[in-house]
Amino acid sequence: MPVIAVLAAEIVFVVVVFIIGRLLIPRLLAWRGVKLVRKTMFGPALIFDAEDADGTPVRLLNVNGTFQSVCYIDKDLRFELSCICQRIMADVIRLAHGPGNAIILGGGGYSLPKYLVAHYPHAHITVVEIDPAMTKIAREDFFLDDLIETYDAIASNRLELICADGWDCLRKHAVSDGEGPYKLVVNDAFSGKHPLGPMATDEGAHIIHECLAKNGIYLANLIGTCEGRGSRYTKQTLATFSKEFAHVYFIPERPNEPHRRSSNTMVAADKPLPIVDNFEGAYEVQHKAL
Repeated sequence: MPVIAVLAAEIVFVVVVFIIGRLLIPRLLAWRGVKLVRKTMFGPALIFDAEDADGTPVRLLNVNGTFQSVCYIDKDLRFELSCICQRIMADVIRLAHGPGNAIILGGGGYSLPKYLVAHYPHAHITVVEIDPAMTKIAREDFFLDDLIETYDAIASNRLELICADGWDCLRKHAVSDGEGPYKLVVNDAFSGKHPLGPMATDEGAHIIHECLAKNGIYLANLIGTCEGRGSRYTKQTLATFSKEFAHVYFIPERPNEPHRRSSNTMVAADKPLPIVDNFEGAYEVQHKAL
């Protein structure tokens, strides 16, 4: 068979496969429960509607194969927290007497910002999300626009949305002499094996410290295991922050499954907090060998 004929046959085959794929993939995704597929700078975002263990309707966000956010669908529950790790963060914030002026790095489905705006009327919440597509997803599919309308959140200065790199924002707000502007800094951004990036280094810990007001607290989502090889990065991060802050605490998401990869929580502050007494499996870093 002539080369041209072979190439033509191959091209036809590729086109047919492409057309069939374009026709079948949406049906296959719908069959698997995928509601929407959107593009983001970190890969395709899939939006699922499902139910939690109690049968309550929830919506999940999966970006490039990793689940990043979940929220309730029912109107009365949309601003509540369904993830264990974010409930832990909310409990820590409550123990610290509220968020005050807070900055949250990483929007995702904006679950924690929505909760804080709904439950703390005097707080000012700034959310820094680098990908405008993620904020669009949160506004249209994860009820962020509903929150903004319900609480007049942006016009009343209760919520500020910034499209930028979180690390750059922190460096701009670091104060070397005196107190920083934030009572609360939350790092809920992650990607790959090193979720905190430069914010897990000595320099990062120092800059975060300089962004905090007196008695402010820093919360970070540490994805990994509590024990075993998967815990190495987590323990290195805890050690780094224990050199910068007077008190550093670790709260496991699943204390009874230490070898399971989970979204654990680090708390760093210069004042003691009743963390150990309020969370199962929690410990203060300098009281446990790393």
